[in-house]
Amino acid sequence: MINNIKAIKIKLSDMKYRYDVFLMINLFFSFIDIDFGDEDWDLAIDIERDRVLIKGKDDEQVFNYEINEGCKPSEEIKKSIFIYLRERTQKVLPWGTLVGIRPSKKALDLLEKGYDEEAVIAHFKERHEASREKAQLCIDVAKYEKSVVNKDTNTISIYVGMPFCPTRCVYCSFTANPIGKAKSLVKEYIEALSKEIASISEYVKSKNLKIETVYFGGGTPTSVNNEEFEEVMSKIYHAFVEGNEVKEFTVECGRVDSITKEKLESMKRYKVDRISINPQTLNDKTLKLIGRNHNTEAVYECFKTARELGFDNINMDLIVGLPGENLEDIKRSCAGILEMNPDNLTIHGLSVKRGSRLYENMINNITHKVPEQDELNAMYEATKKLSEDMGMKPYYMYRQKNMVGSMENVGYCRDEKICIYNIQMIEEKQTIIALGADGVSKVVFLDENRLERFANVKDVKEYNSRVDEMIERKIALLNTLY
Repeated sequence: MINNIKAIKIKLSDMKYRYDVFLMINLFFSFIDIDFGDEDWDLAIDIERDRVLIKGKDDEQVFNYEINEGCKPSEEIKKSIFIYLRERTQKVLPWGTLVGIRPSKKALDLLEKGYDEEAVIAHFKERHEASREKAQLCIDVAKYEKSVVNKDTNTISIYVGMPFCPTRCVYCSFTANPIGKAKSLVKEYIEALSKEIASISEYVKSKNLKIETVYFGGGTPTSVNNEEFEEVMSKIYHAFVEGNEVKEFTVECGRVDSITKEKLESMKRYKVDRISINPQTLNDKTLKLIGRNHNTEAVYECFKTARELGFDNINMDLIVGLPGENLEDIKRSCAGILEMNPDNLTIHGLSVKRGSRLYENMINNITHKVPEQDELNAMYEATKKLSEDMGMKPYYMYRQKNMVGSMENVGYCRDEKICIYNIQMIEEKQTIIALGADGVSKVVFLDENRLERFANVKDVKEYNSRVDEMIERKIALLNTLY
């Protein structure tokens, strides 16, 4: 039942724990069908009061796991299945049974309860089978985030979204419209976005709110032409940056094939102090495979131009686990990043989303396979060494569903080059007002330890025609706090 399976049927004695079982099976076996039923089962799981009994159809003996008193039954059931599958597959999954998006919060909670670092590491191992390295990562991130996370209701951040891209990357599931087919929508979109910018700017001023960070993301903000980009930059600057004590103004340039010298000069004019140039890989064959219209030489040239224009806080992204890549490929990318020497480094684990072309390709076996677990672990270690070679520390981290190898996304930086917005966004302790198609605002009620979300419509045409409604509903939600 373990090797080369495409589907698995589970006989489960207590269906209350069906989702917990599903999560653990999914960690070890991606892109297979997981069904539950009593007939023709591949794996039988019998949950008793003090033990979990597991037997595969080809097993000679039953695996017997004794439940630890004082632990949550669901955690113990997940742990039993995890240990069983780890022994049968020989896969080393460093996060153990942890599947949450923000595992650093667990470390922070324990630290605030008085646990020392060794006790936190022991807790991660004993409760979740997580490795010392991942527990230490959570501790390091938690301590960094604690020093930055927002504590003032009236301090906010602004997010502005541009839902266009040069092309759609094979792994992408976000709202991103290839600019070649969507040029006719851009003018009207900018008009609608400008209306929302003006309205939210007026609201922020009327409530005397303090803007800590402004983040212009996407999609790819630089996918529009030079004049259109200049127009949006001017609107954002005069609405949210000029006259305010904004600590950080980021533009996620992203795609090298959309960045021009003129756009970089526009960013300098409007006081952008942090940009992202995101190659994802420095291997030409992979760039072509994932749908990028540039080569590695263009990455070097773009980075050089940005430095020459005076940008001294540049982030670069790499993705671990891209189809067709191996350890030598990621080492080649790391060597190139080290040569350029950016100020931030963000490492993403490949997340195979159901809405992406990559997911369709994988389930239909028409794309390169991702690396095996041992190689993925080594690839992550190579990126960790890269961060150390550049004198960087991890400062924020989150996980996603369907990540190959059950890994994480982690941001590294030098102390003076931290991205404040990333921490506020992940920690969800600061109100973030999001503008543009598919922008999701988070209104944080600190005193009640809760937040409420409001999402603008995803479709660009819908956003263009309904922007007044988006503004009205968003302000109505904000008025419940301010």
